[in-house]
Amino acid sequence: MSSLPGFLPPDPRVEEPYRVSPQIAIRIGIIGIIAIALFAALFFRLWALQVISGERYLEEARNNQIRTFRAPAPRGAISDRNGRLLVTNKPGTLVQLWPAALLELTPERRRAVFRRLGELLNLPQNELNAALRRGKTDPLTPVTVKEGVHDQKVMYLKEHQAKFPGVQVTDTHLRRYVESGIAAQILGYVSEISPEQLEGRKDKGYVAGDRIGQAGVEASFDRYLRGVAGEGDVRVDALGRVTSEPKFSQHPEAGYSVRLTIDTELQRAAEDAVRYGIRLAHEDGEWAANGGAIVAMDPNTGEVLALASNPTFDPSVYVGRVQPGELRRLADPAANHPTLNRAVGGLYPPGSTFKPVTALAAMQEGFLSPTELIQCTPKITIGEDNQVFRNWDPFKNEPMELTTAIANSCDTYFYQVALEAYERPDTPIQRWARRFGFGSASGVGIGPEGDGLIPTPAWRRRTFKGIDRIWTSGDSAQLGIGQGDVLVTPVQMARFYALLANGGRLVEPSLVKQIEQPSTEGNAAVVIRPFAPPKPRDLGLDPAALRFLQEGLYDATHASYGTATSVFSDFPRPIAGKTGTAEKYVELPGYKGLRDQSWWCGFGPYGDPELVVCAVIENGGHGGVAAAPAALKVFEKFFGVEPGSYSSGSVESD
Repeated sequence: MSSLPGFLPPDPRVEEPYRVSPQIAIRIGIIGIIAIALFAALFFRLWALQVISGERYLEEARNNQIRTFRAPAPRGAISDRNGRLLVTNKPGTLVQLWPAALLELTPERRRAVFRRLGELLNLPQNELNAALRRGKTDPLTPVTVKEGVHDQKVMYLKEHQAKFPGVQVTDTHLRRYVESGIAAQILGYVSEISPEQLEGRKDKGYVAGDRIGQAGVEASFDRYLRGVAGEGDVRVDALGRVTSEPKFSQHPEAGYSVRLTIDTELQRAAEDAVRYGIRLAHEDGEWAANGGAIVAMDPNTGEVLALASNPTFDPSVYVGRVQPGELRRLADPAANHPTLNRAVGGLYPPGSTFKPVTALAAMQEGFLSPTELIQCTPKITIGEDNQVFRNWDPFKNEPMELTTAIANSCDTYFYQVALEAYERPDTPIQRWARRFGFGSASGVGIGPEGDGLIPTPAWRRRTFKGIDRIWTSGDSAQLGIGQGDVLVTPVQMARFYALLANGGRLVEPSLVKQIEQPSTEGNAAVVIRPFAPPKPRDLGLDPAALRFLQEGLYDATHASYGTATSVFSDFPRPIAGKTGTAEKYVELPGYKGLRDQSWWCGFGPYGDPELVVCAVIENGGHGGVAAAPAALKVFEKFFGVEPGSYSSGSVESD
């Protein structure tokens, strides 16, 4: 073989080094065919997956979605001071919308789902649309649209899930009010958190759809009662049906129980007593009597044993299927605000029950001696305009010491004491009234609580215009007998009478004894946090002044001239207290004008007090006719005295 320029010299070991042999060509061809076949098979498979089986695999993917969920914790129970259950839980059912799933539907299909769901659950379309709009901000969190759904409807939803994509049925815990409407305003109720409430509580672990306490103890102690919600995930199919067991990353933890200071039987007696007082007022011709409140308190600790308010309501109306008609009835002005807790939020002029405030302030300041004689006259003329102020009893005209004036409830005696205060620039009655707890919330622990009003010259200048800005001697006279602009709540009055009973110590009312870990089989409840009543505050009052007032209050229920003697004198336990009749401007259906508010506040047994009771009957007339007999019913229950075992009546008195 000849050599060619530029090529390597031939290798003697290779016969033809640069030529492809037939054997190599065959091998290359086979490899190429195999490669082409493999690529063709791969291409066909990809095409089959995309075109032929794409819908099937998409459906399988949809049927294998993982959905996170939040499991609400059972709320803690509420019991009375003896452990008697007032609120527990019962099993219930929620119907919820999954915004993420519904937003994937076409508008036409979503409207069809809402139409079917609305017809099944009696829900208007706009309510369902509003729920979906709320859920758009957090589409993975379900939105509750119905609670306490009937079993038949639950079964229908589950059996026809294909017609309700994005709708799920969930088990939950609903509140059960064991004693029906007893202590309704104390206990409160639970409902879904509002957007406004959520805005201020996001940093505390609340989310849309959570149910929270909206009033009473349910609201004030929600952080203890609500527990800790659980979290987990489940697999669901394309229709939102659960296809796997739930897997919890955190199990729900039940809320703590709350033990109140309330005694259930005394609470029931107090609520019955308010209704009794209203009936007595009607029988006495007071047609406008339409509500009231009673507070029963331990005068030594401030523990509230009963807190009755009328009219009342059944908190179970907020559980499960909330009927719009029931809510409209509660909101109707003719219903007289049944959800208002009048014992802590009702504002009334106290009338003659305020006279001990005036007397105690005057004695502390030194311009009244309890033994000095002041003429109790049928009327008195006050001020430059010679305004006439009358005594409630036009036949009284005699000199009186303090104890007699208290028992008689002589208005003109206390007008003269108040005029002494008018001459002083430091408003002593108002100053001491505030020290006694008036003009500010008592701190009882549930709300909304009224502050009340102790009017002063500075307040009048801020509030009125022109000549009405001037504080006159007439304003001081009205204040001295608990009239004019002064306003108090029943719990404030009970607090003051506790001070008179216990020797001058101002208690802080309390409604909750402790927070508990619920008891289990074989194990007692564990106290998580005790709420011991705060130590009463000693105001440094003159013991002699207090003794004179206590004697006057005892005479008011036992002396022949006492304004409540016919009610309390024969009661087996000695009771001391004061009636009150206070004019208040009211607006009622078909009537506007002044009506008398019936009051009685007092304590017993005299000398060793165990219970303070303060009662008010709205528009109930004289204190001795309605409020005093109502308060007596509470004493009967507390001391175990059988009604009718002694003589008792009523009297038209201040």
